[in-house]
Amino acid sequence: MPQLRVQCFAISIDGYGAGPNQDLQNPLGVGGPELMEWFFQTRVWRRMHGYDDGETGVDNGIAEQGFAGIGAWILGRNMFGPVRGPWPDDSWKGWWGDEPPYHAPVFVLTHHPRASLRMAGGTEFRFVTEGIHVALEQASAAARGRDVRLGGGVSTIRQYLRAGLIDELHLAVRPVLLGCGEHLLKEIDMRALGYECAQYVAGERATHVFLRKGA
Repeated sequence: MPQLRVQCFAISIDGYGAGPNQDLQNPLGVGGPELMEWFFQTRVWRRMHGYDDGETGVDNGIAEQGFAGIGAWILGRNMFGPVRGPWPDDSWKGWWGDEPPYHAPVFVLTHHPRASLRMAGGTEFRFVTEGIHVALEQASAAARGRDVRLGGGVSTIRQYLRAGLIDELHLAVRPVLLGCGEHLLKEIDMRALGYECAQYVAGERATHVFLRKGA
């Protein structure tokens, strides 16, 4: 049965999934890139950016698994870009250039309507104003029997967690302290929601924790 999965979502050891003060110069917030250092060294990441090198160890293998079987994505608006409020125009097309790494339909949660945006490589951004349940319904239909990947950010994952809609949550726990920013699990009782730790694996630059919802 198709699932809603969070994959490769990095957090600090003090629980933050993004740094503070996200803007055009700081897409992951101040200090946020430290969370993603485990991913930046992998062959998966390097090939996304046109290089032939990159590490092929545990971190890379788990990153590859995160893209397997995915038919559609859901993103919060902050994951699409730094623009706030009504869209001033259609000039902002995401952080990733002309060919984003998704290669599938991507459903962006927003309060402000915008026409769908087709990009090179098979990515199509579709903007959803009706909330998280409608976004999941549309993404599940577009995935055609494959899983839906919930890409973040923190606020979006927290909404789906509170609604009990996430089947699997893969956290890449980085050995860094951010001290402030966006905390992923603050005041969310994962055990009461039915989640348990199904697996944990030590990688080169992160410890990979897989939380799954029980039957």
